[in-house]
Amino acid sequence: MEDDELQAIRARRLAELQAKSGSAQPSQGGFPSAGGASKEDAEKSNQMEEMRRNMLYQILDNSARERLGRIQMVKAEKARAVEDLLIRMAQSNQLRSKITEKQLIDLLGQINQQETSATQTRIVYNRRQYDDSDDDYDL
Repeated sequence: MEDDELQAIRARRLAELQAKSGSAQPSQGGFPSAGGASKEDAEKSNQMEEMRRNMLYQILDNSARERLGRIQMVKAEKARAVEDLLIRMAQSNQLRSKITEKQLIDLLGQINQQETSATQTRIVYNRRQYDDSDDDYDL
């Protein structure tokens, strides 16, 4: 039942944001087609984001969704990459059931391991050799 309420709240919030963005943009007096194209693009991007959220809602369970939200607060680009990966996996039928928090943690570990092995930084110290022999001075 909470899921239905959450979906209803999201739908209302999306409608409010769309109404705000529509009323906040002044219309272009001499260029109605340019303003319409911008509005259509914004509407398409909003629709795509809504579809993306719905798909992630179907893929992830509640605890995994919360963890991904926390990751998104800290590292938005990493969370976006994980979301893209999960969506691709779902579209290619690689997922059998909803992703749990433990499975998400394992997936994040694999991604981190791939990133560190691909971009592993090495620091090499080349120390100067100091010759401390007294042979040069004939002492």
